[in-house]
Amino acid sequence: MLLWNVVLALAWAALTSDYKFLNLVLGFMFGYFTLAILAVRGVIPSSGYVKKVVLVLNFVGFYLKELISSNLRVATDVLKRDIKVKPGIIAVPLSLDKDSEITLLAHLISLTPGSLSLDVSTDKSVLYIHVMHLDKDNIQRIKDEIKMKFEQKVIELL
Repeated sequence: MLLWNVVLALAWAALTSDYKFLNLVLGFMFGYFTLAILAVRGVIPSSGYVKKVVLVLNFVGFYLKELISSNLRVATDVLKRDIKVKPGIIAVPLSLDKDSEITLLAHLISLTPGSLSLDVSTDKSVLYIHVMHLDKDNIQRIKDEIKMKFEQKVIELL
């Protein structure tokens, strides 16, 4: 279905004689909606492509929001005159079992400012993460955030 969507986007660009990026994106969107309508009407078999694209877009939006908010949080801390950083390492139990899922989660956490994935236990049940602000009061909150936000989104996506 992705290949058909790309073919439809290229056909749109050929019909409009405009191969600029925005026109290709517009053609991709028209192709996507065409494939979605055809799948709903039963003209073509439904392959889950339509739902997967929505999940990917939802995931990208979620991660961009998290990335911007964590960047602002770290920038605010850096610009303060009296930085009170309390770094620490936490162990987050994992519900993921595949290497690809764990790798994606670890990279997402590391790419978000203020946190860094350090290691995974040998049995793949715990992810060790270095965080910038760690108090005894917020350890469980940080673990819950990672489990409910990042890990749940990875499960939905993959």
